[in-house]
Amino acid sequence: MQINFLDIARIEFKDAIEYYNEQSEGLGYEFALEVRRTIERISNYEKSWPILSDHTRRARTNRFPYGIVYSHDEDEILIIAVMHLHRDPDYWKDRLHSPVE
Repeated sequence: MQINFLDIARIEFKDAIEYYNEQSEGLGYEFALEVRRTIERISNYEKSWPILSDHTRRARTNRFPYGIVYSHDEDEILIIAVMHLHRDPDYWKDRLHSPVE
């Protein structure tokens, strides 16, 4: 199964890594590893996570207050947001109509 990110989701991911590295050296690496583990769980069990809308689900990371918002079909998982869970929970919804890159 192919894993793709919307460009804005990739930027969110990189920004969060940088933020955590500024807080403590190596913490950004640990965050990135946790997000990758969460994406691996999604790819193994893509229908197991809570439904957010008709075409999206969210899987939470274990250690950090983040959720991975994604959509899936039989060939692809599309990461729509790497979402901090203390943000507005609907901020990513306008991305559903963005072109996939």
